[in-house]
Amino acid sequence: MILYLVRRLLALAGVLLAIAAVTFLIFYVLPADPAAAACGKTCSAERLADVRTYLGLDQPLWRQFTDFLTGIFTGRTLGTGQYAVDCGFPCLGYSYENSLPVWDLLMDRLPVSASLAVGAAALWLLLGLGAGVTAALRKDTATDKALMVGAVAAASLPVYFTSVMLIYGVIRVAGLLPYPTYQAFTDDPLAWASNLALPWIALALLYAAMYARQSRGSMIEAMAEPYIRTARAKGMPERTVVVKHGLRSGMTPILTIFGMDLGGLLAGAVITESIFGLPGIGRLFYGALVSSDQPVVLGVTLLAAFFIVVANLLVDLLYAVIDPRVRY
Repeated sequence: MILYLVRRLLALAGVLLAIAAVTFLIFYVLPADPAAAACGKTCSAERLADVRTYLGLDQPLWRQFTDFLTGIFTGRTLGTGQYAVDCGFPCLGYSYENSLPVWDLLMDRLPVSASLAVGAAALWLLLGLGAGVTAALRKDTATDKALMVGAVAAASLPVYFTSVMLIYGVIRVAGLLPYPTYQAFTDDPLAWASNLALPWIALALLYAAMYARQSRGSMIEAMAEPYIRTARAKGMPERTVVVKHGLRSGMTPILTIFGMDLGGLLAGAVITESIFGLPGIGRLFYGALVSSDQPVVLGVTLLAAFFIVVANLLVDLLYAVIDPRVRY
């Protein structure tokens, strides 16, 4: 297990390095000039040259990339002379838009996106697995058909449409909840949950529909295995057969897509955060794209890649916990 973990960690580092290199090269070949974006619209030619030197854009591409990588692990100094600025570990550069460290911007927005992702994930797992398992155990009945029709209908609704309808129906018409604003969990857990309830529901409806269909297929396949018949023949209670033997085996593909989905959401849900006005990483990323703030875009890309590869690693480790056959 230790050797496996070491190999996976090395592979994780390699994937992140490749993503950083590709993203860095994409920014280099883009027609937009990072120095012009940082300098502003009324920047003179002399000032533009100074900004290019300050940002290190006058250096060869390989030097810029190595400086960027070493800055992530050791920090670096941006600029020279009296205008030099220390960028501490981990240094992802400074935003062109507001001259703040990219890392600080990400850490300031991460609690919002993490709260949105974790709450929505818990909700869609509860709804999706519940509907999928129920449909599988009542295969080809009216309950099965009704649940799957509902899942298809929910999956067909775009998240922006669901979000707008929830805002209109729950907030504008019924007045049951306040308009979502982020409040830290440590300040007021109840306010934290009530303000994020609608974004959670908007995301959960979409994902739960997909998880219901996936879990139904996995459970039907698992419940047809010979060891299920053996467990029933031994006189085990049906709940034990379903939960301990069927559900554990059927959870393997669910874990795979859950790791990808949760890892992606931790890096921000652009549409949901924009509609509900939540100051998460998704809105930060969208604003950086609009203003060509390349250090922020690169930072969000690397953070998203990190969450996804780490989530995949954790999922692979959980396989052995859920399904003992994977250990061999």
